[in-house]
Amino acid sequence: MNKFIVLLLVCGLSTGVLAKDFAQHKQERLITKLLNQQVNKQISLKNSISSILTIYPEQVDVVLKVALNEYPSMYQDIMIGAMEAEPVLACDVIQIVLDANVAPPSEIVSIAVAAEPAYAQEIVSIAALNSPADIENIVRVAISTEPVMSQAVVSNAANSFPDQVISILIGAIKAVPEKVSSLVKETIALFPTDSEAIVTHAINSSDEKHASKIVKSAIQAGLDEQSAINAAIAGGANAEKLAKNN
Repeated sequence: MNKFIVLLLVCGLSTGVLAKDFAQHKQERLITKLLNQQVNKQISLKNSISSILTIYPEQVDVVLKVALNEYPSMYQDIMIGAMEAEPVLACDVIQIVLDANVAPPSEIVSIAVAAEPAYAQEIVSIAALNSPADIENIVRVAISTEPVMSQAVVSNAANSFPDQVISILIGAIKAVPEKVSSLVKETIALFPTDSEAIVTHAINSSDEKHASKIVKSAIQAGLDEQSAINAAIAGGANAEKLAKNN
């Protein structure tokens, strides 16, 4: 009797899984047909994606997977069409496109941030989780695409990935070198125990003309003057010039 019950349960579960797979496959075939029909009518892929997701935003996963499978080289149009339909889909869109591995993470970030700058912080976080070793480049590209979001992106990324704070800072400096002093000040405020390393790497990643401002920003953020100067020298700053300017 017990074996019979177990057999029924297993059969029931298998039937449920098969039914779900069949429904998913049917959905994908329907979306593929609809998408190809629109494209064949000379409707752009971007507009086709946008119109479908405007009506069926809950189908973003299926629509994007089908679109990326059918037109992998047109990932930019697919992304923009999806985000134009529903800006709140930005995070879903970038995760799906990253999973599809159709382009480098930094390029996907650039497209997503340009399309929806308000979601820059979330976009960077998702991309960094997907490719943690590429976080410096991800931050650089995101801020280069939308410089006004620099401090918000750095703060959010640093809090989300504290072990990568130096890489995050370097990426930001490369994107907006003229903001290095404010970036140093804010980063030290977030991670005061890393103050000297922050100064050293900021100096090493910046033009010599910014050295004095970096030291002053570090002092304003709470690092004592001598430690700030020593850290700057360790990063390659000229000791004599620092002595004259500080």
